[in-house]
Amino acid sequence: MEQIIAFFEDIPTTFRASILIGGIFLFWIMEGVIPLFEFQYKKVRHAALNLFFTLCTAIIGFGLAGVLYFVSTWASKNEIGLLYLVEMPLWAQVILGVLFLDLIGAYFAHWTEHKVKWMWKFHLVHHSDTTVDVTTGLRHHPGETVIRISFTILAVALTGAGIGIVMLYQSLSVLFAHLTHANIEMPKKVDRALSWIFITPLMHKVHHHYTQPLTDTNYGNIFAIWDRVFGTFAEVEDTRSLRYGIDTHMESEENDRLSNLLKIPFQAYRPPVGSKFGEDEDINHES
Repeated sequence: MEQIIAFFEDIPTTFRASILIGGIFLFWIMEGVIPLFEFQYKKVRHAALNLFFTLCTAIIGFGLAGVLYFVSTWASKNEIGLLYLVEMPLWAQVILGVLFLDLIGAYFAHWTEHKVKWMWKFHLVHHSDTTVDVTTGLRHHPGETVIRISFTILAVALTGAGIGIVMLYQSLSVLFAHLTHANIEMPKKVDRALSWIFITPLMHKVHHHYTQPLTDTNYGNIFAIWDRVFGTFAEVEDTRSLRYGIDTHMESEENDRLSNLLKIPFQAYRPPVGSKFGEDEDINHES
C-alpha cells in the first residue's frame, strides 16, 4: 500500500493522461462492439463538442491544482481532518479517504447541483446530452467545473487526505466517469450485482433519463452505497425504455450547439415537467 500511495503522490502526467485519453479510446471501441443504444448521430462531431468541455475541465483543473495541493499537504501534515480522529493503518486511511472524498466531493456536490437553482443551470449542460456516450462523462460547463473542484477541495479539507489519496481518488473518478457514461451493454445480472457497491453503466443511465423523478436519482460517482444510504437509489426494469437529455432542452439547436451550451446557465430558468425548486418560485420567476 505504501508503494501505491507513493506512486500517486508523484503521479506522472503521462499516467494521468493515459487514464483520460486511453479510457475514452477503450470505451469508444467497446461502444462499437457492444452498444446499449444504436444512436443515429454524427459520433465524431458529438465527441468533438464534448471534448471541448473536457479540455476546459483539464485547464481549470490544472489552474486550481495548486490550491488542492496546498490544502491536502497542510491538512495531512498537521493531521487535521476526519482521517485523524482515531489512529488507523495506512490501508484504512486510503479506503476511508477515497470513500469520504467520493461522498463529499462527488455525491454531495452532485446532489447539491440538483437542489440549488443556479448550480442546476450550470449542471444542465451535462444533462442536455441526448446521446449519452463515453464522451459525455466530462461534458461539464466551465462554471460547473469550478463548482465541482471547490467541493473536492472542501472534501480534502474536511478529511485531511494526503495528496497520494487525493490523486488515487481523482484517477478512479475519471475512470468511472468513462465507464458509467459509456454506451455499452453490460449483462443486467452482473450490473445489478456490482451496483450494490459501485456505480455501474446501467445504474447511471437512469440518472440521465430526460424527466423527473429519475433525473433526481443515482447521484453517485464511484460508490453506489451513498445513493442507497440516503434514499436516492433507483433502477428501471428495461434500460432501453430510457430517453436521454433534459425535457427543457430537447431541441438540437439548444443541446448540440456550443454557443448555446455555454450560455445556458445565464438564460432564463425553465422548470422541468414535475417542477423543480417549487411551483411558486417558478411562477414568480416567469412572471
